[in-house]
Amino acid sequence: MRAVGFNQNQPISSETALVDIDLPMPEAKGRDLLVEIRAISVNPVDTKTRKNAVLEPGQYKVLGYDAAGVVKAVGPDVKLFKPGDEVYYAGAINRQGTNAEFHLVDERIVGPKPKTLSFEQAAALPLTAITAYETLFHRMRVQDKVASAWNAVLLIGGAGGVGSIAIQLLRELSDVTVIATGSRPETQDWIRQLGAHHVLDHSKPLARQIAELAIGAPAFVFSITETSQHIGDIIELIAPQGRLGLIDDPKEPVDVRQFKRKALSIHWETMFARPVFQTADMIEQHKLLSQVAELVDAGKIRTTLSDVLGPINATNLKAAHALIESGKTRGKLVLSGF
Repeated sequence: MRAVGFNQNQPISSETALVDIDLPMPEAKGRDLLVEIRAISVNPVDTKTRKNAVLEPGQYKVLGYDAAGVVKAVGPDVKLFKPGDEVYYAGAINRQGTNAEFHLVDERIVGPKPKTLSFEQAAALPLTAITAYETLFHRMRVQDKVASAWNAVLLIGGAGGVGSIAIQLLRELSDVTVIATGSRPETQDWIRQLGAHHVLDHSKPLARQIAELAIGAPAFVFSITETSQHIGDIIELIAPQGRLGLIDDPKEPVDVRQFKRKALSIHWETMFARPVFQTADMIEQHKLLSQVAELVDAGKIRTTLSDVLGPINATNLKAAHALIESGKTRGKLVLSGF
């Protein structure tokens, strides 16, 4: 089968940073589905893995942690899906990725594709939806109010893939006030369109902007990007007993002793924890993807697809990686078919 992979950690400008390859057809065993890939999207984790993965000599790593496709075969222990079902999911970082014609994935982290979306639109959703949902509702538990705090969530970096879906999930599944940040007029407009109550500029001091709203100290901060750059503002602006969620890898060490004075809690999310460690609650990802699909089909959440860059091949994936690394993307980049 056709796939795109790499066997050296190289800058995306290198001719062989990603290459077209042929691999054997995988076989579904246990609770695995064999999925024919129709569309994939590209995320920051793809670029980080390309730069940092430990590779065996002569072995190719296939990236890709978002996909929509059709189930072609199922393992003997599968209970949730059958051949012919249309699905969407984000896979697991310790297995081969979705940048291939066919892909194996555990059914417990797969959801039924939203019926009202194309494969391209659906492929934009899984990784960011899982990351946002788990951070907000499983880790930070924004549904549980913080005493004496403004029942609000500050999303730092609201225009990217995770921020775009987080705004919508918060509006549909909670009663919190949504404050989101963007540094350019076009990203701020996008955030407003998605439903944020307040829009701030993260290129300027955030604590001062929160104070100028004159409503109170927010109970929750979801730092999606540049946490180390904003950590001083976060500690200043968040309410006592507040909860900080983060998903990035801070460039500078963060001294957690700073959180003691306000009795703040830290919730670090990685959506791959459940599938990598085969936790007893892996099925929660199937459940939340199913709920997101229902919200999409009810017209309450929209896809965050921004661009379709063409078919799945090394040339187009290199272009997508370069755009992700620029830090200027809005929404999600998708590739479609082979």
